[in-house]
Amino acid sequence: MRLTRKRLCSFLIALYCLFSLYAAYHVFFGRRRRASAASLRSLRKGAAPVRERRGREQSTLGSEEWNPWEGDEKNEQQHRFKTSFQILNKSTKGKADFRVQIWGKAAIGLYLWEHIFAGLLEPTDVTAQWREGNSIVGRTHYSFITGPAVVPGYFSVDVNNVVLVLNGREKGKVFYATQWLLYAQNLVQTQKLQHLAVVLLGNEHCNNEWINQFLKRNGGFVELLFVIYDSPWINDMDVFQWPLGVATYRNFPVVEASWSMLYNERPYLCNFLGTVYENSSRQALMNILKQDGIDKLCWVSVREQWQPQETNESLKNYQEALLQSDLTLCPVGVNTECYRMYEACSYGSIPVVEDIMTAGSCGNTSVSHNAPLQLLKSMDAPFIFIKNWKELPAVLEKEKTITLQEKIQRRKMLLHWYQRFKTELKMRFTNILESSFLMNNKG
Repeated sequence: MRLTRKRLCSFLIALYCLFSLYAAYHVFFGRRRRASAASLRSLRKGAAPVRERRGREQSTLGSEEWNPWEGDEKNEQQHRFKTSFQILNKSTKGKADFRVQIWGKAAIGLYLWEHIFAGLLEPTDVTAQWREGNSIVGRTHYSFITGPAVVPGYFSVDVNNVVLVLNGREKGKVFYATQWLLYAQNLVQTQKLQHLAVVLLGNEHCNNEWINQFLKRNGGFVELLFVIYDSPWINDMDVFQWPLGVATYRNFPVVEASWSMLYNERPYLCNFLGTVYENSSRQALMNILKQDGIDKLCWVSVREQWQPQETNESLKNYQEALLQSDLTLCPVGVNTECYRMYEACSYGSIPVVEDIMTAGSCGNTSVSHNAPLQLLKSMDAPFIFIKNWKELPAVLEKEKTITLQEKIQRRKMLLHWYQRFKTELKMRFTNILESSFLMNNKG
């Protein structure tokens, strides 16, 4: 009996020891296994997104394999990012948001918004009565409104700072622009608006005296004026030069670079599609092109009468000519600056610019050696500038000796420059508005 009891006690003690060992094993080793298993499960769970992310990156890279800047930008990318980040930090550090509304009442407003600011508009239909968009540059929040429904007194004004984009090129446009300025003046006088700047498509002869009375320096309320063409008023204090840009009124689009744009051989040395006026330098250009059959090397299509609008077919032909030509000939019109210069840049076609001062009050070569085209020259536009179309045959002969690889590098350089040009204008524009409007707030 005692032996049986003793055996039972030994069995129970052994069972207890085994249970204790089992429990200790789970406590000290099971947790590690669970953690390891959890990590493995986590790793496996994360593996799919990683593969998915890689797939997206590879497919993105695959679709952008043509990117001409990839090799050239590798060395610059980190520096540009660091510089941009420093600029952004400097402009946003410890300061409140700054809000500006742009009222686009001239087609050049679309160049400002869609091309320079790279902003979007809703709805996308260009015939819509009201279109609007938003963009942030540094700490400045921009809103943009445009369209036939943007009429003085028929929309709410809930901002203190406004940029008004106007067309003052001819008498009828000046009357319309003046009505807008009188409306803005009333808003300022009734304290519904604090600050106003104007972006003006000026007269091609730079006869813009009509707006003088509205400038703050003359007792008016327009604090800043950004004017197109080489006006003698430009002082970089309250009057600044602004680019003409592309012909948005003819629906010239925002152009994205493509592989073929950069790398394909272009069948034409040059192009010129436009109006030829009698006894003009354009007529002289046509005479030069006809010499020795030069016109056979270029895409040339001329008309005798200017047309304000393009058909879908004529716009397509023009864009194709830019894309298929190494050079774009840019003779002067009423003014030296023309849409064609910027449109050529969009397609990587080098503008060949007739660098002469036109009649009127624009620029002053005795004051500025950069006139005409002071803005483009000050920003080192990689154009070919000539004083007389008699220089063109030599330019084209040189063009024949340039290899495709050299042309590819030149296209990259032009597109690089044009992108930097727009980015720098956007930053300049923002810095000028902030400096002027905020300083006047403190005053």
